[in-house]
Amino acid sequence: MKSILVMNGPNLNMLGQREPGLYGHSTLADVEQLCRDAGEKHGVVVECFQSNHEGELIEALHNAGRAVKAGKMIGVVFNAGAYTHTSIALYDAIKAAEVPVIELHISNVHARESFRHHSYLSPVAVGVIVGFGIEGYALAIDGLVAKLGSK
Repeated sequence: MKSILVMNGPNLNMLGQREPGLYGHSTLADVEQLCRDAGEKHGVVVECFQSNHEGELIEALHNAGRAVKAGKMIGVVFNAGAYTHTSIALYDAIKAAEVPVIELHISNVHARESFRHHSYLSPVAVGVIVGFGIEGYALAIDGLVAKLGSK
């Protein structure tokens, strides 16, 4: 059975506490359960990973790229948090690992501060989901399976 990796970057461990008016009251554990349920619907295993450290996210992308090449993984759903707007290193990691990534944002970043309007990840993502709340994670899993298949 193939897998999908759901990666969450900095401060996403604070979901449910951090700006609930913007991000909602669901916790990261709630998001991870939603993702596992979405994966089960498609017959894929969902692995979840969160880190506040850029280097750990890069290593996870490298490992995911190897798993995709080995036929064990479909791709990655990635909410890079603020690193989306700052990290050339994550862009390089996605490109180097040749890992299919769906870029995800819980809030509509285009309706927020102007510094959030630019993404370093979008040019190397196979798709982008923005502004659907935590339901965006399930949409991203649906999208990865639809685009790349689970066989």
